[in-house]
Amino acid sequence: MGETLWKVGGSIVDLSRHGMIMGVLNVTPDSFSERGKFFNSDSAVARGVQMAAEGAQIVDVGGESTRPGAEPVSAEEELRRVVPVIEELKAKIDIVISIDTSKSEVAKAALGAGASIINDVTGGRGDEKMLPLAAKRNAAFIIMHMQGNPRTMQVAPHYVDLVSEVTDFFLQQHARALECGIDPMAIAFDPGMGFGKTLEHNLELIGKLGALRVQERPLVVGVSRKAFLGKLVGSSAMSDRLAPTVALTSLLRSRGANIIRVHDVKENVDALRVTEAVLQ
Repeated sequence: MGETLWKVGGSIVDLSRHGMIMGVLNVTPDSFSERGKFFNSDSAVARGVQMAAEGAQIVDVGGESTRPGAEPVSAEEELRRVVPVIEELKAKIDIVISIDTSKSEVAKAALGAGASIINDVTGGRGDEKMLPLAAKRNAAFIIMHMQGNPRTMQVAPHYVDLVSEVTDFFLQQHARALECGIDPMAIAFDPGMGFGKTLEHNLELIGKLGALRVQERPLVVGVSRKAFLGKLVGSSAMSDRLAPTVALTSLLRSRGANIIRVHDVKENVDALRVTEAVLQ
């Protein structure tokens, strides 16, 4: 693995030898994995503090479910959910906070509250003001690939050449980001596992992860608790997706993933540490 640097919140993070664990904090009543467990602001903050204690370097706060079939929520509702949580987390712990949103209005308020990364499932396509905002505020920006939108993405995903189509999208949005003035060092890419992808598509992306790297930028990957893991192990129980997630954290890091987005922080932090000890 070559040198991989990422500019986050004015600092340069070297991801060449050590990856980062990004903890998922869904402040929604209908997240696919927690079923609204952290919808209450106090419980969301407590969970964020716990993630940091367990070794997460980033907490990714989201106020709109992007699970397959999810209905969109208003910017006002999203703001009401995430801004108090980000403000309180920033006051309690020294950790990098990411805002998981495709609305520039929400991203702007989240950055004002203390977030320093924008994690946009539309890769900057969903809101024309998003890329200019990231540039103006010097925010790190994660460009994710998604075919369709959350309501329709899993209906019948189809690709002629999956890897080429994902990397072409990365190159296209990378060029747009630079045109808007985003620092190239601040960009990262996420292939969007499960976002308009079948089980076979997800496995192909994992197997060919190295081919997805564009411009030596970091790769963010999220497979945690996703439905395709349940299919692979023949179980519909959410608890049975933990071991496969941990296994993939190790495999993904060895294949070149730099930031791994997970729900169960401690187990995945341990897997990452052991894997990196072996790789080095």
